[in-house]
Amino acid sequence: MRVVIAEDHALLRDGLTRLLEAYDFEVVAAVDNGPSLLPALVEQKPDVAVVDVRLPPTFTDEGLQAAIAARAAVPGMPVLVLSQHVEPLYARELLSDRKGGVGYLLKDRVSHVAQFIDAVRRVAAGGTAMDPEVVGQLLARHQPLAALTAREREVLGLMAEGRSNGAIAGKLFIGEKAVSKHISSIFTKLGLPPSDDDHRRVLAVLAYLNV
Repeated sequence: MRVVIAEDHALLRDGLTRLLEAYDFEVVAAVDNGPSLLPALVEQKPDVAVVDVRLPPTFTDEGLQAAIAARAAVPGMPVLVLSQHVEPLYARELLSDRKGGVGYLLKDRVSHVAQFIDAVRRVAAGGTAMDPEVVGQLLARHQPLAALTAREREVLGLMAEGRSNGAIAGKLFIGEKAVSKHISSIFTKLGLPPSDDDHRRVLAVLAYLNV
């Protein structure tokens, strides 16, 4: 599986490269600045891009903007964004394009190797991987969620992290049928069309939460 990495800190960039290669990913490009990222993504067309939000020269949103531009040039290119802090605005921008896998993780998650590798693979496969802290902030700022029960809010948070019905059931120690009922109720209360596709339903929920 081919990967492009964008990270300006040399040690972290090298660490990401070594980590991914240890799990049978092929790092085809590793850049340290915004201007180099877009051409690398368009030329290489990787199976997934792992991109820091803030890159030189301005350290604002070069990484994100390059990733968005690359997805416009190569529709559906999977992108996993890494950030030092929870920045809901960046999550909203990334999620505005619902084609292809997307993810948003805090850099601290990289130290949880199994979780990080799972997130990279999930995004590469067209899925969604959202950091629980980002999800928590999005949930907290959306008032219509008051209509949901406490259990439904738990299920919604796990859905937004990209978990399947089976994974949600295991996390909450309930049956999959119960999870399905909760999800149906959530969609009804939030006015969202139900979907059997995990990726589309997660994006629909997160897009709603980002309004």
